[in-house]
Amino acid sequence: MPATPPATEPAPASPDWGDREGDTSLSIRVPAADALVTTGFPAHVSVLHPFVPRASLGPPHRAALAALVAAHPPFTLRFTRFGHFPGVLHLAPEPHRVLQELTAALRRAWPQAVPYRGLFGPAGLPPHLTLATHAEPGTDRAVYGPLEETYGAVLPLHAEVRELSLTVYTAQGEWREESTLPLGAPQG
Repeated sequence: MPATPPATEPAPASPDWGDREGDTSLSIRVPAADALVTTGFPAHVSVLHPFVPRASLGPPHRAALAALVAAHPPFTLRFTRFGHFPGVLHLAPEPHRVLQELTAALRRAWPQAVPYRGLFGPAGLPPHLTLATHAEPGTDRAVYGPLEETYGAVLPLHAEVRELSLTVYTAQGEWREESTLPLGAPQG
């Protein structure tokens, strides 16, 4: 039986949720949407970002993480509609429930992993696939309207989710996939 990670108190919210060397993140890659993303990152849906510092993921914790992820069956995400956060155009994945359950299981095992360092409250943001960002608050429709019209023709998108990606933020200032964690066998 894999070692259970130690339970600790969640870290206090930080006003700076920027990426830090050694941060890790758990996400779902969505290659079918790569051509739509303008942020410079591959298309993905964050499951828990940031996760825990890479230095704290020794072999027992990695085994516990792999077992937790494997306890969840593969699933399909559908992307049928756009959503907005201030300065962000995104696709809203469906079903949310599956993603929320996976994130909740990870949070129970690693309570110190607070989504977005608590900047958006303890639950973080709803699941989303970021397509574009800009720094001009209040101009979302003017900036994103043309993108929505163009991208709308390729919706709906579907993604068969069979694994999570564990990425680490490097000293070179980039996210690098370190490993993939397979989801378990379909149930039923």
